[in-house]
Amino acid sequence: MSARTKARKRAIDILYAADIRQTTIPESLAMEAERAANEPARMVSWLYARDIVDGVVDHREEIDELIETYSQGWTLSRMPTIDRAILRIGIWEILYNDAVPHAVAIDEAVEAAKVLSTDDSAGFVNGLLGRIAQTAPSA
Repeated sequence: MSARTKARKRAIDILYAADIRQTTIPESLAMEAERAANEPARMVSWLYARDIVDGVVDHREEIDELIETYSQGWTLSRMPTIDRAILRIGIWEILYNDAVPHAVAIDEAVEAAKVLSTDDSAGFVNGLLGRIAQTAPSA
């Protein structure tokens, strides 16, 4: 597993934990930062995970609006919590991280959905992110 894939998983964990525990994302991020500081092996993936989470926080309103717009009949509150985290990360990478090609962001999100969510989630994630990538500037 690449360092960026590990970072995405850590970012999913942070966003998911904040949602489930009903805490703020910065609180969840601070708890993970403390764990990362005590485990040097986590440092490589930690830096990109933090970039992702900070980016999602900075653009959350826009990201959530896109999810609502493109999800066709699904509200954020109706989606599985893990799917919300995966979609937020995928959208941030597509729209705000020029270093990640759109296809890579989509593939990583779909793989995460296959492993972490429901049987239908991978297709849902793929379709939603694909539609958003079509409207985004090329990476």
